Amino acid sequence: MSSADNTKLQFEIIARDFIRAGDAAATIKRYLGQHGFDPELVRRAAVAAYEAEMNIVIHSRGGMLTALIEPDAILITAVDVGPGIPDIPLAMTEGFSTADEEARRMGFGAGMGLPNMKKCSDKFEISSQRGTGTMVRMTLNRHK
Repeated sequence: MSSADNTKLQFEIIARDFIRAGDAAATIKRYLGQHGFDPELVRRAAVAAYEAEMNIVIHSRGGMLTALIEPDAILITAVDVGPGIPDIPLAMTEGFSTADEEARRMGFGAGMGLPNMKKCSDKFEISSQRGTGTMVRMTLNRHK
């Protein structure tokens, strides 16, 4: 990937679509791997994107996941239409989950999604409005 390249990968994420859940994150991971990104950065981006994608699938009425790949950073944005998060600090607590029984039966809902997104990011921003939805922005720097 040359330093002048900017690539945008954008995906519509369908609520409750557990069959295709994870496909967007896998596509981002594959793209980064094929374009020579550092394996640790690829891992972090894949985890962050997967957690964001699964949150949209599990907790919302659908949304968009976007990865903007710039010369110096990967910017991952997740925007959903949903109930919003009433208490962001509580939602950021490891182990806290509002996942329903169906998601838990499939092995999701451990309460690590938002904490993992933050851990994998160099910069993490979250905003939410009850009854409207949530936006998460993550920046992963290419060079530290």
